[in-house]
This record gives sequence, structure tokens and C-alpha cells, in this order.
Amino acid sequence: MPCETGMEQGTRLVGMFEVILTRRKRFGWRWQVCDQSGKIFADGFERTRPSAKYQGERALFFLLSQAPLRNRSAASSED
Repeated sequence: MPCETGMEQGTRLVGMFEVILTRRKRFGWRWQVCDQSGKIFADGFERTRPSAKYQGERALFFLLSQAPLRNRSAASSED
């Protein structure tokens, strides 16, 4: 499912993200990081597929590393 722009999302936390790679004819590759509803969180353009994959996964990692952490004491008590 390709990412779609303009989709609204409330304050609900998102559970899943995905990296989408799209071939752009002879010019290169577009990468996008989207949530389940299709909202784009990051995107870019690279000349080669490996570099687009790397940049998309790098953006996903950065996005996840900046997410607020759950209360660790509550998470450990659920185990």
C-alpha cells in the first residue's frame, strides 16, 4: 500500500511504521516512512535502490529512537 498524503491522524499512538521504496522511472528511487493510516512521516529521493533503502531505514530508526518511552516500571510489572 503506497503512502498517501493529507490523511489526518489524532493523538492516538501509532503501532506500526513501514518503509516504502518506489522506482521513479530512470531518475532513481523515492523512499517514504509511513504509518498504518498512510500518513507520511519522512520521505526522500536517492539515485540507487540500496541507498534509498538505507536512508528509509535510517529515517525509521531515527523516528523510533525519538518516540517517548512508556513508563518502564509499568511495563516491567506486566511481565
